[in-house]
Amino acid sequence: MTTLDVVRGTAARVADAVKIYGVGGTEVRALDHVTVEFPAGRFTAIMGPSGSGKSTLMHCAAGLDTLTAGSAWIGDAELGSLNDRRLTLLRRERIGFVFQAFNLVPTLTVRENITLPLDLAGAAPDQAWLESLIEVVGLGDRLQHRPSELSGGQQQRVAVARALAGRPQVVFADEPTGNLDSRTGTEVLGLLRRAVDEMGQAVVMVTHDPTAAGFADEALFLADGRLVDRMERPTAASVLDRMKAFERRRS
Repeated sequence: MTTLDVVRGTAARVADAVKIYGVGGTEVRALDHVTVEFPAGRFTAIMGPSGSGKSTLMHCAAGLDTLTAGSAWIGDAELGSLNDRRLTLLRRERIGFVFQAFNLVPTLTVRENITLPLDLAGAAPDQAWLESLIEVVGLGDRLQHRPSELSGGQQQRVAVARALAGRPQVVFADEPTGNLDSRTGTEVLGLLRRAVDEMGQAVVMVTHDPTAAGFADEALFLADGRLVDRMERPTAASVLDRMKAFERRRS
């Protein structure tokens, strides 16, 4: 790695994770005893059909939702043992988020949006790190612009830089290219790939797109709340073939 010397380890994990919504006849088992690790310095894609549990897995692993049973960890911190305040602090300090809808603050400039998590934490940004991020996302000439003055792809690049600004343990990306055209989506995925390769970042991405999964080191496949398959070094073609095979089995 060219920017950081990263000690290999587990950035996040869930163990025997169960998530149930509803009760009785309306009960839905969104996660059914899932155990998976997300290593540091690695790009993991989570895939599956609608209703497979992929977004639920990400939300529970990131502490945005709570498990019914089992455990979720960020590094050495077990999320279920934390009260609301400590969980909020952990998410702010150790987790970065990239969402499909960008979630930028419209009244803030690009630079202010990037440093927002640090500002909320009362922490001064590492200027060298910040400048390297701005260079990587290619928005050095847009730092004083507002989100409304940017294209969708530029806004998502700001969101990626914001997620990385505090050097979190792991970045969770929920369909980060869902609102982008294919060319711009490829640019954003390339940026996430660079964050892993050059910055030693752990990235966990939920996606339905085989092309997006082709940027990952590993693709995990969920169906009916269970982890049913995994693929090392996925390509768009191999992921598409695997997904078609799942659909044939379900039909």
